Amino acid sequence: MSDIALPAARRAAAIPDGEARWREAAARKRGQWLLGAALFVAAVAASSWIGEVDLARLAGGLPRAADYVGRTIPVLRWDSLGADLAEWMWGLSHWLVLLGDTILIAWTGTAIGATVGLLLSFPATATLSPPWAVTLSRRALELARTVPVLVFALIFVYAFGLGPFAGMLALAVHTAGALGKLFAEVHENANLASVDAVRAAGGTWAQSCRVAVLPQSLPGMLSFGLLRFEINVREASVLGIVGAGGIGEELYLAVRQFEYPDISAIVVLILVVVTCFDLVCGALRRRILSA
Repeated sequence: MSDIALPAARRAAAIPDGEARWREAAARKRGQWLLGAALFVAAVAASSWIGEVDLARLAGGLPRAADYVGRTIPVLRWDSLGADLAEWMWGLSHWLVLLGDTILIAWTGTAIGATVGLLLSFPATATLSPPWAVTLSRRALELARTVPVLVFALIFVYAFGLGPFAGMLALAVHTAGALGKLFAEVHENANLASVDAVRAAGGTWAQSCRVAVLPQSLPGMLSFGLLRFEINVREASVLGIVGAGGIGEELYLAVRQFEYPDISAIVVLILVVVTCFDLVCGALRRRILSA
């Protein structure tokens, strides 16, 4: 056989082997897809059973839910719109003060939590710290963000009494756990060449984190911090349910006393405030990330 015909024969013999490998890979991929689909269906079925999903019960309860919402809608007539709005928003001045308390609770909790999260994020960064420090820091952050905010609020209300202080502490602890993890992930994307340069010049570990890593991570950290502030404004709005201050206490009182128009008035005010903060923080995040 000539030198030209030999490679051609090898290529012809390799075609069936390639097709067999392709069919084998396709069969393996199909099996993995079927296994994944079966696990997904099993998870949905188990969740539906544990969650007591009942379509008949859902259909029967939706009209009652609609009736409850309908009761909260105020009567507004065009010929007496001003008087009707004044009656609906009769407690506006008081509610705005409570909304201000809610915003300040969210801001203070975010600021304190972000500071603690920043301090814990550096030892939690795998590219900067030894394994034992990473393990301890990450477990502490996991504990802080795993416990729900309402549970922290209940604990602090029991420890420090009713009021905004308990709500602020609850938000601060949960924020530290959430932002600490996100900040650590941002630090892991930093270029380590500058860290090596600082250490080679005699800088300490803390100085390398502050001088070499922090400037690189700052845009992402600010973006995550603003996002968390948005979340905390919403969280602070419901912390009053457990006596942790803010507009949530007034909303819970209106629900308990079946003051239906007051419920919708307070919910509308919360919605307007949260929407404004979402828009402002979203614009700031886009500006930071595009800078």
